[in-house]
Amino acid sequence: MRPLIGTSWKMNLTPSQAAGYCAAVRYMVDDLLDRTLFVLPPYPAIPYARQLLSGSNVAWGAQDVHPDDEGAHTGDVSASMLADLGCTFVEVGHHERRRDHHEDDDLIAAKVAAIQRWGMTAILCVGEESKTTIEEASALVLGQLRFLERFDLARLVVAYEPAWAIGVGADHAPPEWVAAVHAALHRRLRELAGDGASAPVIYGGSVDTASADLLLACPGVDGLFVGRSALKPEGFAEIAHTRIDRRDVAEIGRGHGTS
Repeated sequence: MRPLIGTSWKMNLTPSQAAGYCAAVRYMVDDLLDRTLFVLPPYPAIPYARQLLSGSNVAWGAQDVHPDDEGAHTGDVSASMLADLGCTFVEVGHHERRRDHHEDDDLIAAKVAAIQRWGMTAILCVGEESKTTIEEASALVLGQLRFLERFDLARLVVAYEPAWAIGVGADHAPPEWVAAVHAALHRRLRELAGDGASAPVIYGGSVDTASADLLLACPGVDGLFVGRSALKPEGFAEIAHTRIDRRDVAEIGRGHGTS
């Protein structure tokens, strides 16, 4: 499984700014053939991503979708529209959507189904709101995945994004925390996959150029989901080029002053 490194711009960058970003970043990362890269712009910028990233090694996608294929849903965007724009990935379940739009697991599962129905890969975000214990965090995220049996694991990415590690002033989750929660997620995914292909689990939450190597070194981390540190193409390119050096958690802790 190739490492997966991508970024969601959230509600940042106008279409014109996005065009400049995409035009620049495709050449900054064109040497990276051993990993899968993607960007998720706001809806109005997706056509520019398609125009400027087509033929490159950077895929593009969207940050949300409506569960229905069409209908009287003013202001919403369907999976069929995103597929027509060449999207590969669509993010759902981010804690800001859960918090601000009161989205629950049932609605998010319906969105995953729509994404997969139109041949795209769903990036399903899970994560606890506040820091408790590793055991409680693992139980919570597994609860958010209780509809996994409905999904095609070949078209699914699970993104572990603890809400307490997201936002200005926050710090990423410690490596032992990330490794433990990812291990729990992988166990569940392997149970469902049986002899088939499982889904990758990527980490998001205050990923930056200083922490990318630490997080990618964690066992069970199949990639990174980057936020504000990738709002400039140079930042995304630097993180995308991070060397992947798998180590055990104790070694990571000694090397970075954590316990």
